[in-house]
Amino acid sequence: MSSPSKRRDMDVMKLMMSDYAVEPINDGLNEFNVEFHGPKESLYEGGVWKVRVELPDAYPYKSPSIGFLNKIYHPNVDEMSGSVCLDVINQSWSPMFDLINVFEVFLPQLLLYPNPSDPLNGDAASLMMKDRKQYDEKVKEYCERYAKKENITGKQAEESDEEASDDDISDGRSASSDDVAGHADP
Repeated sequence: MSSPSKRRDMDVMKLMMSDYAVEPINDGLNEFNVEFHGPKESLYEGGVWKVRVELPDAYPYKSPSIGFLNKIYHPNVDEMSGSVCLDVINQSWSPMFDLINVFEVFLPQLLLYPNPSDPLNGDAASLMMKDRKQYDEKVKEYCERYAKKENITGKQAEESDEEASDDDISDGRSASSDDVAGHADP
């Protein structure tokens, strides 16, 4: 079926022609890294992250897998793996969406409006609910330490690539309560 592959190619090219730096992996359009900047007027403003994107063969009918390669402090992003808990990607994906939506709408919305009641990072969710000022300071500290342009280029980024595996990023399937960090431990 050539339709999904044409759509995938078109969406990746559209992303490449936008303001995003796209770095293909393995000479194909199924896996690539995207340079993502924190949204303006947010705690993440000024931060730069390398986001790994993997497109399944059935894209756009099946959602992309998305994961942050450098650390980010957020209730809905697993601190160790970078996987993202975002309903629109993991559960309610539609072929009407494209990669531009992911980077211009879905990820900025995730950073602007964290959901501590459905966490992948239980510590961040707990801190956000208990002490918002301290949470805000920790987000800014992580941005300062891990989300600078130099963190996504050179040696440190290469080490992050080597540490990342297919299991480390969202896989586009619905997560049961057993699969989601923060739900299993009482």
